[in-house]
Amino acid sequence: MGIPTNHKAVLLATFIAFGFLFGYDIGVISGCLIMPDFIERFGTQNADGSWVLSPARQSIITSLLSAGTFVGALAQAFTSDRHGRRGSILIWSGIFTIGTIIQTATIRSIVQITIGRFIAGLGVGALSAIVPLYNGETAPKAMRGMLLVLYQLQIIIGIFLSYVIEIGTHHIEGPASWRIPVGLQLLWGTILLSGIFFLPESPRHLLGTGQGVEARRVVAELNSLPEDDPVVAEIIEDLEYGIRVENEGGKATWMECFSHRNLLYKRTMNGMMLQFIQQLNGQNFYYYYGDTFFKSAGTQLDAYNIQAILGGVSVIGTVPALYLIETWGRRNSLLTGSVMEAICALIAGLVGHYTLAPTGTDPSLLTPRNRRGGDTLIAFAVLHVFSFSIFWGPTPWVYLGESFPLRVRPKAIALGSATNWLWNFLLSFFAPRIAEKIGPLILLIFFGMLVFGFVYVYIFIPETRGLSLEEVDEMYRSGVQPWRSSAWRPSDKHLHDKEKDEKRAEPTEVQEVKEKGDEESA
Repeated sequence: MGIPTNHKAVLLATFIAFGFLFGYDIGVISGCLIMPDFIERFGTQNADGSWVLSPARQSIITSLLSAGTFVGALAQAFTSDRHGRRGSILIWSGIFTIGTIIQTATIRSIVQITIGRFIAGLGVGALSAIVPLYNGETAPKAMRGMLLVLYQLQIIIGIFLSYVIEIGTHHIEGPASWRIPVGLQLLWGTILLSGIFFLPESPRHLLGTGQGVEARRVVAELNSLPEDDPVVAEIIEDLEYGIRVENEGGKATWMECFSHRNLLYKRTMNGMMLQFIQQLNGQNFYYYYGDTFFKSAGTQLDAYNIQAILGGVSVIGTVPALYLIETWGRRNSLLTGSVMEAICALIAGLVGHYTLAPTGTDPSLLTPRNRRGGDTLIAFAVLHVFSFSIFWGPTPWVYLGESFPLRVRPKAIALGSATNWLWNFLLSFFAPRIAEKIGPLILLIFFGMLVFGFVYVYIFIPETRGLSLEEVDEMYRSGVQPWRSSAWRPSDKHLHDKEKDEKRAEPTEVQEVKEKGDEESA
C-alpha cells in the first residue's frame, strides 16, 4: 500500500487560489478615488473650478463591484453543477476579464466604469464561492484548512500588490495614473484563464456525474499514488457511498439548505453568519476608504504609503494563519480575533473622535494633540488589520468550505459567499456616508459587531479541525455542543462502513490489506 503525498494538491491549490486577482480588484479602487485625474474625470466641479469626488459617487463606484459579487456568488451554484468546478472557474474568469476591459476603456463616463465594476464583480463573487468549494473537495483533510487559508493569503497579496503599484503610478499625470493599475487586472485574469486548462476536475463532482474512471485518476494524481493503490480504492469507495446516500432524496433544492436533514439549517446559518460578521469586522472600511479616511488623521505619511503598510501587515498576518488554522483550530481563532479586533476598534474610534481635527483642516493648523491622535488611530488600525488577517480573514472561508455534504455544497457555499458580498456592498455603499456624519465613531459599530461575533462563535460554531467532510456530517448528527466540540472524536468505524460491509459479499482489496496487516501485528 502506497503512502499518499500532497505536493500535487498543494500546487493545484496554490494556482487555483490565484484569487489574488480579485484581492487586487478590491484594493485597486481605494487609491484611484484620490488620484487627481480620476477625480476630474468622474467627479463634479465646484464653483471655484476645483474637482471633487463626492461620498455619493465614491460609494457608487466602489459598491457596484460588491453588487456584482452578490449576484455572481449565487449564479455560480448553477454553473458548478452543470459545467463542473473547473468549467465554472473558466466561465467566471472570462466574465471578470470582460469587466476589467470595460473599466480600463472608460474615458469619462461614470456609468461605464460602474458597469465594468459590476461585471467584474460577477466574476469575483462567483470565484469567491467556487474556490472554497473546489479546494474543499480536492484537498486532503489534514491540509484542507491550510490550503483554504492559502486562498485568503492570495487575496491579501492581491490587495497589497495593488497598493504598491499605485504608489508608483499616482505621480503620473493623466489617465495612466489609474488606468495602469486597473488594466493590470487583465494580466491576472489571463494567467488564470490559461492555467485552468491544466487543473483536474473535483473528484466528488466527477463521481456525482458518473465519471468514475476519471475520478479515480484524479484522486491518484492528487495523492501521488498509482490508480490501483488500495488507498485510492478506499477514498473512492467512501466518496461513492457518501454521494449515494446524499442523493437518495432526489435533486437538492435551495430550501434543502435550511432543512433539518443532518442539521443543514444550522450549518447554512452558521456559514452565512460568519460571513456577515466578517464583513462588519471593520477591516474593509480601511481597505476601501483608508486613503480618504487617513488624510483627515493629519499624518505626515502619504495616504498611499499608509495603505501599502496596511496591505503588507495583512500579508504578514495571514502567513501564521497557515499554521494556526490546523494547530489552534477554527473556534479559538475566531474567538481570539474577536477580542483583539474589538479592542483595536474601540480605542481607534474613541481616540479618533476626541483628538482628530475636523475634516479638511489645513495641515499647518494641526496641533500636537491632533497629530498624536492621528498616529494613535493609524497604529490601532494597523493592529486591527493584522488581527483580522490572522483570524477572521481566512477562518470563515475555511469553515464554509468544509461544512456541507456534496448534495447541497454548491448552493450552501453560494449562500455564504452571497451573504459576504451583500454586506460588503452595504458597507461600501453606506460607510462613506456614515463616516461623513460621525467620523471615527463608525469604528464603534464594528466594535459592537465583534462583541456579538464572540458570543455567536462561542454558542454556535463547532470545531471542524482535522475532520473529513464525512466526519463533519457525523459530528453535526451527534448533537455535540459547540463549546465541547474540540474534544469530540469520530467513531472508529462509521455507520456507512458497517452498511457497506453488510451489502458486500466479498471483501475488497482494501479490507484484505487491512486484515493482512492485523494478522501480522497479532
